[in-house]
Amino acid sequence: MNRFDFTPYRRTTVGFDRLFDLLENQARAAQGDNYPPFNIERNSDDAYRVTIAVAGFKAEEIDITAQQNLLVVSGRKPAETESRGNFLHMGIANRNFERRFELADFVRVSDAGLEDGLLTIDLVREVPEAMKPKKITISGAPKLSVVEGKASEEGDVKAA
Repeated sequence: MNRFDFTPYRRTTVGFDRLFDLLENQARAAQGDNYPPFNIERNSDDAYRVTIAVAGFKAEEIDITAQQNLLVVSGRKPAETESRGNFLHMGIANRNFERRFELADFVRVSDAGLEDGLLTIDLVREVPEAMKPKKITISGAPKLSVVEGKASEEGDVKAA
């Protein structure tokens, strides 16, 4: 198992504990199940799309929950009491699943849709106005002023 040791970084940084914990947890979770497959796209600086292959699931069998910094997508098939037939080969996965995605601060779900067996979840980052960078003026510095006046005739250079 490949495990990264973040101890040297933890000693020299302040306030990044959540990031290091997230990286360590993701490394452990990467060893797990890869069902269902998914894509993550970046559409613009502040827009993302998660696409999950959920073949065989209906919209009412899928649950999308957005919490602070966490998106959970789960699919639950109802228990079938009767057998659908005698399969010689069953290659289409038709099992329950749960996928978790860690979200950055201020990322929210803007839309979700299911079409052709693909679940698309659109995400957008909306930074509050109070959190956006702003220009700070320095007080106490002398302000420069523009002196308007007529240049002297001696100082003027005439083109020949």
